[in-house]
Formats: sequence, structure tokens, C-alpha cells
Amino acid sequence: MEKTIQEYQHVIAICEDIFTKKMQDYGTAWRILRPSSLTDQIFIKAQRIRSIEMKGTMKVDEDSRSEYIGIINYCIMALIQLEKGIAENDDLSADETLELYRFYFNKALDLMLNKNHDYDEAWRFMRISSITDLILMKIKRTKQIEDNAGKTIISEGIDANYLDMINYAVFAMIKLEFPE
Repeated sequence: MEKTIQEYQHVIAICEDIFTKKMQDYGTAWRILRPSSLTDQIFIKAQRIRSIEMKGTMKVDEDSRSEYIGIINYCIMALIQLEKGIAENDDLSADETLELYRFYFNKALDLMLNKNHDYDEAWRFMRISSITDLILMKIKRTKQIEDNAGKTIISEGIDANYLDMINYAVFAMIKLEFPE
């Protein structure tokens, strides 16, 4: 499990670095987006990964790795939006935004550690294409919950799906960063 924690933290560092640099370029312009718009952005990223996996080629010079990073960062943005609500302007400082970013990434890490204990690192034996499909399934579930105005009868909420998508994307990143 210690190896998984180190690999997970490596992925956190990569994603946070990109998030921070994009925040320097764009500020927090994403604060205007509704969570459903962020869900659609996550869908676009996951669908592109699946398309590349199925076709075996790509025409845009961004690989699957960058798309998984995008999924992770958009999920964290969506979690922030669920907590804070949408804003018409940049209402969060860079420090506040990074604090929230780290809070949700750590929340995902804690969830992963609990599930990883119970599932005994089964994800290590999965194909990356299966991880992509699971992310797409979680997106479909999230969209259905959004279409139901956030109401569920028995299922976890939107936030739980975003956290799961973060962890699946981190697993894919670990497989790409540390091939065995």
C-alpha cells in the first residue's frame, strides 16, 4: 500500500502543477461553470481517451495522459463548485483555490485508501481501457443524477461520483507513469 500512496502523491504533484499553472494563465474563470458543464467537460475528455484507445491513433497532439489529468482537475473544480456554488467573477484567491484543490484531492486519496484496503488493489490488474469505461459509466450516472435535480433513491450523490472518477483517473495515470 505504501507504493500506491507514493505513486498517488506523484500524480497529485503532476496534476496540481498543471492546475496551478493554468490558474496563473486563466485565473479561476471556471468558477462561472455549473457543475453539469464540468461534467460535460469530463465526458469530452473521457470520450476522447476511449476514441484514441479504440482507433489506435490520434490527430490532436495531446495524449491520453493529458486527458486523465484534465479529468482529475475538472472533477476537483466540480467538487469546489458543488461546495461554493457558481460565481460570476473570480471570487477565490489563488491561495483559497489551492487550499480547496488540495482538500478535495486529499479527500479522494482517503477514499482510495479505504476502498483499496477492501478491494486489495484490484485496479492494478485492470486494463486502462476498462478504467476509461468505468469513468464513462460514472459520468453517465452523474448526468442522470444531475437530470434528477441531484436526487437519488439509494445511490451515492454527485460528489461521490466525482471522487470515484478522480481515483479511476489517478489509477490510469499510475499505470501510465509507472508501467510494470
